[in-house]
Amino acid sequence: MEKSRVLIVGGSGYMGRRLVKASLALGHPTYVLQRREIGLDIEKIEILLDFKQQGARLVEASFSDHRSLVDAVKLVDVVVCAVSGVHHRGHSTLMQLKLVDAIKEAGNIKRFVPSEYGMDLARMAHAVLSPFRRTLEEKMVARKAIEDAGIPHTYISANCCAGYFVGGLCQPRTLLPPRDRIYLHGDGGIKAVFVDEDDVGTYTIKAADDPRTLNKTLYLRQPENIMSQMEMVEIWENLIGKRLEKTSISEEEFLASKKTADEIVQGTIDLYYHIFHEGCLTNFEIGEDGEEASKLYPEVVYTRVEDCLKRYL
Repeated sequence: MEKSRVLIVGGSGYMGRRLVKASLALGHPTYVLQRREIGLDIEKIEILLDFKQQGARLVEASFSDHRSLVDAVKLVDVVVCAVSGVHHRGHSTLMQLKLVDAIKEAGNIKRFVPSEYGMDLARMAHAVLSPFRRTLEEKMVARKAIEDAGIPHTYISANCCAGYFVGGLCQPRTLLPPRDRIYLHGDGGIKAVFVDEDDVGTYTIKAADDPRTLNKTLYLRQPENIMSQMEMVEIWENLIGKRLEKTSISEEEFLASKKTADEIVQGTIDLYYHIFHEGCLTNFEIGEDGEEASKLYPEVVYTRVEDCLKRYL
């Protein structure tokens, strides 16, 4: 069976690199958008050239040139977006709206995967703290545009990406595991879901042309990676052969830390609060509008939390 042609938008970014890798590994003719505005960003240029050597085709286009986006989209069957708006509010949404316009005009796309990869926006956008709520509401604007345009789509709910959450043992503002003391969210007992970024790429590409995920949300909930902060801490303690000094932080104390933080950090605190104090990633059942990745694709040998932590030894 002929593989779908896949265009990755934002392929040189943190998540985009994994998507390109997965698309090539799974045998898809893989196209990577090369933005004309790349300028003197040598690191991104080197990444794109490496993709080219691996067999990807680079497609030059610009978000300021609608016709170039339409021409790029017409080359493929599936568009997977990984543009980031982490440093500029609304940046990701604006770019995705332009991409939606191009997909709508091109009229040939069998599936669009927008840039989300975190929690399920539909469950959270109207029930979270500000300023994090504004970020989710902006992303929902892109969802509405996709659905209003009748574009076939799949949303990816990857929950907690391991690089950001596992390394710091679920503590914000750090990406490395401590060896002396740890701050727990409450008693550290709320369960969340942790997914290796390479696995996010694999599951996303597999779902991107799977009829079972058409117009649905794919939840990445691998059973062995559903755990509490305390369970993760115990894995780390066993790996280093040492018990950490533990300090519990209440909901009130944790939220109070927003007072002296800038808006970006405030949004991060909101995110951690909803995940590790409220349990927003595991307090619901997947309905008919969703599928679970490890059930759909049991052949994927996913990375366990313990394996992620071993990298830090």
